[in-house]
Amino acid sequence: MDNKIRYELEFPLNSSPQLLYQYISTPSGLQEWFADNVNSRGEFFTFIWDDVEENARLSSKKTGEKVKFKWVDDSKNDTEYYFELKILEDEITKDVSLMVVDFAHEDEIDESKLLWENQISDLKHVIGSI
Repeated sequence: MDNKIRYELEFPLNSSPQLLYQYISTPSGLQEWFADNVNSRGEFFTFIWDDVEENARLSSKKTGEKVKFKWVDDSKNDTEYYFELKILEDEITKDVSLMVVDFAHEDEIDESKLLWENQISDLKHVIGSI
């Protein structure tokens, strides 16, 4: 049972898309809310939580709009799993939200969603969007 299920979450944020993009696309920005430590070498990013290290490749980005990280194996080959962070802005109200696309095993989805909620709470605190 290695198949993971794709899910999406959307979080409203009081932030400009430009500011938010800095926090989802740069190692220093991600380190402030997503992981304890984030290093990058070219397109490869290392995310560190406590003593767990995960590697991902920045597979696509659109400045000011979205980033997509594909998890890689020990040989730096892409796996089928990724997480994507998309900035959504309502054309009329200018309300900004962050869409998270991620994968989790079926029995871990609730836990994964809760983890994202906690991380986004940290992000809101960092950007002053409380």
